[in-house]
Amino acid sequence: MENLGNRLAEYLNSKNLTEDYRRLLNGALKDPDVQKFLKENSDSINPNALSTSAASIYEFYNNKNHASELSKGYYPKLIVNNHNIEVAYYPNERTKNKEKRNQYETGFVLMDMPSDIRNAKLDDYGGSGRQDALGKALDFIDNYLNHDGFVPGLYLAGDFGVGKTYLLGAIANELFKNDVHTTMMHFPTFAVEMKNSIGTNSVLAKVNKIKGAEILMLDDIGADSMSSWIRDEVLGVILQYRMQENLPTFFSSNFSMKELEKHLAINQRGEEEPVKAKRIMERVRYLSREVIVTGPNRRFEK
Repeated sequence: MENLGNRLAEYLNSKNLTEDYRRLLNGALKDPDVQKFLKENSDSINPNALSTSAASIYEFYNNKNHASELSKGYYPKLIVNNHNIEVAYYPNERTKNKEKRNQYETGFVLMDMPSDIRNAKLDDYGGSGRQDALGKALDFIDNYLNHDGFVPGLYLAGDFGVGKTYLLGAIANELFKNDVHTTMMHFPTFAVEMKNSIGTNSVLAKVNKIKGAEILMLDDIGADSMSSWIRDEVLGVILQYRMQENLPTFFSSNFSMKELEKHLAINQRGEEEPVKAKRIMERVRYLSREVIVTGPNRRFEK
């Protein structure tokens, strides 16, 4: 460091420097982090590149003590690159946490779902009537992560408040830990949005965005009466694509598969369309395996 320190001292006395810059640079050179860096890296630094080195040292010192808009959320660090001193910027804890959050929200997309689903954990899922569903969920995760080939999702059927939606969220969170991306949507709300999209000619774009999700979870399917158009041109198109591409799909419903088929067979005009309902259910049965979830309604538990 001695040789470099002497060179920098000489540089400070240069007539080419203004008094203000000389004063600021002198303060930067006295900074403990700068002193430590020069001591540890003196043998690697080119002593002839004093102008570049001095500018980098001052940039480090200035942003360390007075973060600018450009460096906000990052901290500066002196590094040696090609024997010259340079400044690198690394995300601080807040920025890293924000980036993790953004990655998570991209990897686990919620559409019209309660935000607390993001807190769902498999470890917290248990109790009377839930053991079979939990076992099937763990089996899916293991098979999907460790085996090649198509792995069907789950069709969780059961009464209100038995934890079907919570289990879907817990599965999605566990998959995200292994870089598997999931899209989870409340299907009745999605159906309303699709009807509203007709006027803006955005139906196809929205369907295309949904149908190719790595893992798709359709929550509360069958909760409302479904028009023939939603059943055939929206749900049918999504499920047909996923069946062709072998993309796992999850469902939750208050209906069993058999009951859902009867529900889908009645259109919004009260007319029976059993063949079309059967066609939809063939896709549902290919993409998922039915699991009955029982137990008490826990929505009102404290």
